[in-house]
Amino acid sequence: MMALSISNRIMAQLEPMVPISLEQMESVRLMNRTDSKFIANTTQLASLLGMTSQDYLVQEIGNERIASYRTLYLDDSELTMYTQHHCGHEPRQKVRIRSYVDSNLDYFEVKIKNNHGRTKKKRIQLTDASTWRNDLTDAFLARNAILPIRLSEMEPRLSNSFKRITMVNTGRTERLTIDTDLCFHNEGTGVDRHMDNLAVIEVKRDSNTPSPIMDMLRELRIFSSGFSKYCIGMALTEPGIRRGNFKERLVRIEKLTKL
Repeated sequence: MMALSISNRIMAQLEPMVPISLEQMESVRLMNRTDSKFIANTTQLASLLGMTSQDYLVQEIGNERIASYRTLYLDDSELTMYTQHHCGHEPRQKVRIRSYVDSNLDYFEVKIKNNHGRTKKKRIQLTDASTWRNDLTDAFLARNAILPIRLSEMEPRLSNSFKRITMVNTGRTERLTIDTDLCFHNEGTGVDRHMDNLAVIEVKRDSNTPSPIMDMLRELRIFSSGFSKYCIGMALTEPGIRRGNFKERLVRIEKLTKL
């Protein structure tokens, strides 16, 4: 699965920004945070990055400001976790293997959204992305998450790759992740979908402090929108799957990616 390259215009917007190291970024702990997602096209993203240069720092690792990620999502044959998300069930979980390509690290992760809208993540490092069945046990999963399915029932359903920009505001009260060059591959149907013109922006901030990025997003008419990579990817690549509750979001994504 080949990822499409980030536009030169976006790369150019990152160059003048002040860098922050991974170690410095890890010291930014948001204990009372809220998370919000936004979707935009790459033209809007380039404008946004140009507006943020005075208020935000960009994470830099080994002289690189853009990191490569891969993810493999697991579910059972009935797509239980997809269905729970589609129906708005809470609490709900997603299970994935997240690969940090540049640092050659792989993690098994369980994301849990509780009935208060809060998301928690549990993870364990793997020997390799392909060894997850050998590295894990049902006992581990029972200690770390309440899952609707057993390990033996999990199978690969969807993989993706994307590029990520990570930023923090100068006040250290807010983190941004910006994902671009998103590519999906359905492990069952073999269907691929590239979304090279889409940017997914996630704002993680201290709910008690002002947010510079919110005013910038409003000015550019970039609006809040839920975006689950697993659910959107499945809805786009799995014929016959239930997608009615995602229909409005899918239409909006289609419009953005064609602009």
